[in-house]
Amino acid sequence: MLVLLCAAPVAAQDTADASSSDEQWWNPDDPRIGLDAGWYGAESASEHMTLLASDPRPDTFVDPDNPGDLGFANSDIAFRDNYAIVGNFMGFMIYDISDPAQPNLETTVVCPGGQGDVSIYGDLVFMSVEEMRGRVDCGSQGTSGPVDEERFRGVRIFDVSDIAAPQQIAGVQTCRGSHTHTILDSPNDDENLYVYVSGTGPVRHESELEGCSDLPPSEDPETSLFQIEVIQVPLDAPETAKIVNEPRIFQDQETGDPDGLWPGGRHGENTQSTRATNRCHDITVYPEIGRAAGACSGNGILLDITDPANPERIDAVADSNFAFWHSATFSNDGETVLFTDEWGGGVAPRCQADDPRTWGANAFFRRTGDTMEHASYYKIPAPQTETENCVAHNGSLIPVPGRDIKVQAWYQGGVSVFDFTDPSEPYEIAFFDRGPMSDDELQIAGYWSTYWYNGRIYGTEIARGFDVFELEASEHLTENELAAAQLVSYDTFNPQHQPHNEWPADFAVVRAYLDQAERHEALSEDAIAELRTELDRIEAESDASAQQEALETLAADLDDDSERVQRIATAATDLANSL
Repeated sequence: MLVLLCAAPVAAQDTADASSSDEQWWNPDDPRIGLDAGWYGAESASEHMTLLASDPRPDTFVDPDNPGDLGFANSDIAFRDNYAIVGNFMGFMIYDISDPAQPNLETTVVCPGGQGDVSIYGDLVFMSVEEMRGRVDCGSQGTSGPVDEERFRGVRIFDVSDIAAPQQIAGVQTCRGSHTHTILDSPNDDENLYVYVSGTGPVRHESELEGCSDLPPSEDPETSLFQIEVIQVPLDAPETAKIVNEPRIFQDQETGDPDGLWPGGRHGENTQSTRATNRCHDITVYPEIGRAAGACSGNGILLDITDPANPERIDAVADSNFAFWHSATFSNDGETVLFTDEWGGGVAPRCQADDPRTWGANAFFRRTGDTMEHASYYKIPAPQTETENCVAHNGSLIPVPGRDIKVQAWYQGGVSVFDFTDPSEPYEIAFFDRGPMSDDELQIAGYWSTYWYNGRIYGTEIARGFDVFELEASEHLTENELAAAQLVSYDTFNPQHQPHNEWPADFAVVRAYLDQAERHEALSEDAIAELRTELDRIEAESDASAQQEALETLAADLDDDSERVQRIATAATDLANSL
């Protein structure tokens, strides 16, 4: 949520006309249209994904008189081993997901302050706090006045070595609080963990936290605006975590003016009014490539993070259809960057039939070296109602080899799974949606985050709880591709920290590439059939050396130089070498 690098502000790239069209862009038979309303009894619709479990929020995290109260909303999710840490504006919960179809709530930690976005590293849980009610002692009584010595806004650190009894061991105060945060375990520093803090709230009074200033840089060069914070966490002494840098990643790189990117306002006729770039909402790090993508209110930016304490901006883009740059995802090879626009702040109905298809959507940018260029947009292809808050929100890649597929939350627009392997032609392959909370008024609900983790999709529903899904095979996604995705296993998965997906040598991977060759007609039907028969024969062979020889022959016989065919050959060779 929720509420190019050049010296001058970045000009918006040429994009599609945002004006609404009289044409009907949706399928009138889409089952997401016209779903009955309700809190827990809402009607649902799905295609190619099954809801395995839905666990309501515990009573401590619910206002029964106002189920859509954001003060009790579920927020982000982090994973470690067989546990899911579910953030909430009131604290966090820990679920045992050993059996994904029956998640078990193990622990609740009441510690109000919103948003409650979480990350985990080893036995350390990090939680973002930005609201004025947050207290140092995690108390529920709140704070008072513009200055309160008991107030906490920043990043809390908990020790969860005892899952049943987490203990707060540190808290790093920041001037704007922490709307979100990103952890970075740098390959260049094994002694420290780094936390990038994105604060979007008002700057606190200097009497409450020394050094805070909400003045523009023209009046105070040390302003708390136009920066992020970098926290260093010594892994041997996490209780000593502290801010080590406040980088000016929006500065004019010629003059040094901190206010160097989008100044705020409209880009011209029929364009969005885009927020000024004086903060980041989310920063997604991709350590494998040494880059991060920052969604920073008025711009999408690319950062060099090879020196984790000193991130440097190397490119920035603007978009005349974006209201508020919200979050980012890289393709697995890092050559595409997807940015989301949170038009309406996550609390408005921005997916109605007459809303522009390029507003509140995803925008895809091809990355050539360190330069980004716009490719296309994606927005859920089913209109929502005026009582459903809906806009692009959080998600992750599904590790299908040879493809870039993302599962994404759209608040009350539900869950959408889409392919963006070709960033110019994204398309949906699966979905799940519920009806609105109410037909009469907008009550805040829907999916905050949906992530793939070790074979299942997990989602935090703001008002309805914690959901688990299974993705199904279809004409867009084969059983072999799903089997290959299941081979990728994470020990830990965090929001805004993108892992590089790699696949072990396995028959499922070879078959997944073969299915893709068939889908794209890279080989004849006869050749596809012969390869499938031969793979079945080789897998049934009991002698490993015979398997190895047969796989090497199969790979050598694939003399087509097309990329899709060569992927089959490479996967077969890798499998042969593993035997």
